This record gives sequence, structure tokens and C-alpha cells, in this order.
Amino acid sequence: MGKAKTLFTIGYEQTPAAAVLDELAHAGVKLLVDVRAVAASRRPGFSKSQLAAGLDARGIGYLHLRGLGTPKEGREAARGGRMDALHRIYDAHLKTPQAREQMDELSSLVMKAGPVCILCYERDHRHCHRQWIAEIIADRDGVGVDNLVAPQV
Repeated sequence: MGKAKTLFTIGYEQTPAAAVLDELAHAGVKLLVDVRAVAASRRPGFSKSQLAAGLDARGIGYLHLRGLGTPKEGREAARGGRMDALHRIYDAHLKTPQAREQMDELSSLVMKAGPVCILCYERDHRHCHRQWIAEIIADRDGVGVDNLVAPQV
């Protein structure tokens, strides 16, 4: 029987880009899937083009699945500490055609593309929508989940 697939997750809050890239390389990640609705950041190295270039330099692919990002009202709920509202908003969002299609794409990549990691901002996966994505993929495809944590600043 083959080795079970693993879906990695990582957040970059309070973490320098080099530390995140090192953590991904150490874990053997071959593809980073950005699940932010907006792939822009005030943190150096984490805007879409900078992140993709840094990953490419380490032989790691980049894909942005914005349809799996949290909608604006969900991000506002999270900033306000209203996690129940965030969960409700994101759950409804996952039922949209774009989110369903991109969840299927992520599932296929995890099964076929080698080690895949999903990225979002929140350092603690328990406070981020990427945890819900990972749980869905794990339940659906029988893969393991490994939440990576890079060293803080």
C-alpha cells in the first residue's frame, strides 16, 4: 500500500518570508496554494509576485486559488473576533460554484502533484479558514494534515 498523502498548511503572520520559504523547503513542499482572497500583503515577500518569485527560486510552484479565500465580510468578522460569524459566512461561501470548483482543483492537486501546502495569513491554523479547507480535503480524500509553523520574527 502506498504512503498516505499529506496536505500541509502554513500562515505567515509575524514571520519573515525567508523563514516561511525555509519551512516549506524543509517539509518537501512542491506546490504552494495561496488561499487568500486578496494575494497582497504589507509584509515584505508575501504579495503574489514576490511570493511566487521566492518560491520559484527554491523550486516550489505557486498557485493562487482566490475562490477559496474568505470573502470581505468574513475577514471583517474575523478582525472583530466574531469567529461564529466568520464560520457561517465562510461555510456559505464554500457552497458557491467558484469555491466548489477550486476545492475540487485543490483536491486533485493534493492527490496528484506531490506535497502541497495551503497558505494564508493567520499564524495559528485554528483561527484561520485554511483549517476548514484542510479538514474538508482530509475527510474527502483521506489525506493527512500537517500544520507547519515557521519561526517568528
